[in-house]
Amino acid sequence: MSSDLHHHELETQAAAFRSAALRAGPAAAVATCPGWDVLRLVQHVSRMYAMANTALQQEPDVEPPRAPRPPAEFDDALTWWDERFAELTENLSKLDPAEPVWSYFRGGTPESWLRRMTHETAVHRLDAEHAVACLEPGGVHELIFDPALAADGVDEALGVLVPAREEWDDHDVQGRVLYHAADAGRAWLIEFQPRQAPRVGLPADAALEAEATVAGTADALYRHAWGRPSQAAVTGDTSLANLATAG
Repeated sequence: MSSDLHHHELETQAAAFRSAALRAGPAAAVATCPGWDVLRLVQHVSRMYAMANTALQQEPDVEPPRAPRPPAEFDDALTWWDERFAELTENLSKLDPAEPVWSYFRGGTPESWLRRMTHETAVHRLDAEHAVACLEPGGVHELIFDPALAADGVDEALGVLVPAREEWDDHDVQGRVLYHAADAGRAWLIEFQPRQAPRVGLPADAALEAEATVAGTADALYRHAWGRPSQAAVTGDTSLANLATAG
């Protein structure tokens, strides 16, 4: 996706998130985030915006910045969300997209933070929609994400977030997982080796021998890659397939 499309989707998903949070109300349970209610979801997203705003002003090699705590009351928390989001969109619109800044991941730039916040917002918008619908754990919401956004989110989850998890030094896992989104014309191959971060690339013919396959629409793969209820078809080694998620 281009930066223009990320900006558009960030605005679109943020507006939908806010609307869903208001419709659900602060005490509504968020089944896709066990133990959370909508108040905590709003607090979490606004704190991520605050973290991004701080990171965008920091050099890459400084100590990790700390985000302030959001307000405890829902109305105040929502106002704080509005303020942090406005600050985020202003920062992202005026900064050089390629300028090195602090990030959880190597090569942080305003452009990478724009992508990160777009998907943070979209996935938590889905969580808020689940709260509105009062879906039980495992229920799949009828919302359908655009294939371009969803495929980009699979890229973000598999190519950035999954390899960055800290526990790979302790994993003695080996195998390959093939993700295939026919409607987006995209496929990803995740290769696991013992005590190494997984490698993600384009599948070759050898991918036909993958130990697990996750197939479906880009929307379904997006949800699966982010650990949300999904209609993706998972075949083969399901435990291996579940390792290849950011959720």
